[in-house]
Amino acid sequence: MIIELLRACHPVPTAAVTALSGLLAVGLGQPPGTAALAAATIGLSQLSIGWANDAIDAPRDRAVGRADKPLVRRTDLVRTVKNAAWIAGALTLLAGFAWGWPRGALVVVGLIGAQLYNWPLKATVASIVPYLICFAALPAFLAPDVPLWLIAAAALLGGGAHLINAIPDLEADRVTGIRGLPQRLGARPSLLLASLLLLVTTVVIIAGASPPAWASVLGLLASAALPAVGWFAPPRVTFRAVIVVAGIDVGLLLLSGAL
Repeated sequence: MIIELLRACHPVPTAAVTALSGLLAVGLGQPPGTAALAAATIGLSQLSIGWANDAIDAPRDRAVGRADKPLVRRTDLVRTVKNAAWIAGALTLLAGFAWGWPRGALVVVGLIGAQLYNWPLKATVASIVPYLICFAALPAFLAPDVPLWLIAAAALLGGGAHLINAIPDLEADRVTGIRGLPQRLGARPSLLLASLLLLVTTVVIIAGASPPAWASVLGLLASAALPAVGWFAPPRVTFRAVIVVAGIDVGLLLLSGAL
């Protein structure tokens, strides 16, 4: 049961967002202990979001035979995953209150925004909006007085991540009535728009942080290569490429010393 529970939390993006949040917090000047607590808070929220997503999507996943989803094979665990989502969500809210104002409010905004994506916004043309808001809230939570260009870059990264994350499941989503923005655009337009958003993300970070020239070139090349990766590689490989690009962007921030 533990393995299925871990698989249902979307472990790769959960781990990636948590780790990158910790690194970004350090880059924003937070002490290691504070950065670790901030990353733990984000990790709790990611667990709640991932579990809620799989629990809500379980009937649709079964309808299209998503064998990669643990709740398709283990229908007896749906209630357990729902309860885990509620518990992790409650702990996230408690952690948010502990952070105080305004950082705690940003934790709440991120959690509620993501859960609103899970239901009902995922099935609407506004499906990208929670990603924009939640990703923008992340750096603002991690440190006070964060520069506006970093908030903008985070929002752009969130928009690109949403579009690419949805591509592998577009056909299954259409069959089950999900008509979010990526489903309306289609796979190739979603990939192209996501690639543009991620490239602009890197450009904004380079303009705002002024990292070393070699790092800037590496970041631009990685972002520019994403359309080719998405065109030829399996969709889930493309999503992992987005995580790599996000990691490079955080690396640009750390190397710049401008934060």
